[in-house]
Amino acid sequence: MPLAHIESLDHEGRGVAHVEGKTIFIEGALPGEEVEYSSFRKKPSYEQATAMSILRPSAQRIEPRCRHFGICGGCSMQHLEPAAQAAAKQRVLEDAFWHIGRLHPEVLYPAIYGPSWGYRKRARLSVRLVPKKGGVLVGFHEKRSSFVADMDSCEVLPANISALLPELQRLIMALSIPDRIPQIEVAIGDSQQVLVLRVLEPPSTADESMLRDFADRHELVIYLQSGGPGTLALFHPQDAPPLAYTLPEFAIELRFSPLDFTQVNHGINRMLVRRAVALLAPEKHERIADMFCGLGNFTLPIARSGARVIGVEGAAALVAQARANAAVNGLEGTTDFRVANLFEATAESLAELGRFDKMLIDPPRDGAISLVRALGDEAPSRIVYVSCSPATLARDAAVLVQEKGYRLRGAGIANMFPQTSHVESIALFTRA
Repeated sequence: MPLAHIESLDHEGRGVAHVEGKTIFIEGALPGEEVEYSSFRKKPSYEQATAMSILRPSAQRIEPRCRHFGICGGCSMQHLEPAAQAAAKQRVLEDAFWHIGRLHPEVLYPAIYGPSWGYRKRARLSVRLVPKKGGVLVGFHEKRSSFVADMDSCEVLPANISALLPELQRLIMALSIPDRIPQIEVAIGDSQQVLVLRVLEPPSTADESMLRDFADRHELVIYLQSGGPGTLALFHPQDAPPLAYTLPEFAIELRFSPLDFTQVNHGINRMLVRRAVALLAPEKHERIADMFCGLGNFTLPIARSGARVIGVEGAAALVAQARANAAVNGLEGTTDFRVANLFEATAESLAELGRFDKMLIDPPRDGAISLVRALGDEAPSRIVYVSCSPATLARDAAVLVQEKGYRLRGAGIANMFPQTSHVESIALFTRA
């Protein structure tokens, strides 16, 4: 079996080695380790492999907490000490800035991180009837597979939701449609826990009775979804209050639908919002844009400063919820929301929104390349960019710095997804 010395981690949390001139990406290996590996994919310039034996372990290697580690594809970094995970992600961000954008941040911000377990407030669980496994499986997909992992717990879910996995398997197996429920969405607010069951056939009367009993016993709210997002319907209890999470530092409550996008880690989100507002430094006389505003996660805290904030989002339903959230928090007088496709932004469409003193950008993984290219002479003096993809952040940063006259004043990561290789980050750009 071939040997390798691990030099670094890549953006997927795999160990990187070079053997006879070829790059080897090795799952389960850490920097500084000597490992024996087995390749499962070979290409002319690289191989993908799995560590079979750790001959010289890293001092940062720990015993994975989850017994499904290595089978479930949900987490890939449980074998690395949590603080080292954050440091590795910071290096991924730095590498992306340099290799993609040829940039170095002037300052590296301290990593934002918090509890490493039980943090996940949103999840999509796959459901599969597998008679060979004895019934229904509920969980995440296996690593590099479309099969559902046979799991009875999940350490990154809140403990009571983790404990529900075997109960959900038994519940769905008892229903008349065990093969017609392909997934369950978990959505958790500050005082409510919701399950959304995707149902391809309506449940029977007996099924409905079992679902109500399950919700009552476990203090859950159950929604049913028969098709697209528009078919989402509250099932039980009918008087359930809306889902919501709070940003106590800004006295903000954000209400949301179980299918709306929200950050999975409420604690890290609060710290990320705090840093974003501090970097943006809003003032009462300013007009500020929040691009890709969603439910108003950044819009409303910025508006607490007294600045006039315009939130822009492509999804009309999210804009409607953002407006409602502004009203709930008494901020409708200092906020405005617009529906616009920012992936097709132009200098003309941006000019129609008016001049902004400052701007916050929080796009999906595809980034905001059209938006940053559309910035002209009246561009804001300060931009805070929150990103879930180091690669697209680095690409957009290169445009801001090399074409638009901005300086990359600082950047750092927020460990929104501990135990995974996902990198959330924040960067500040300024120009005279």
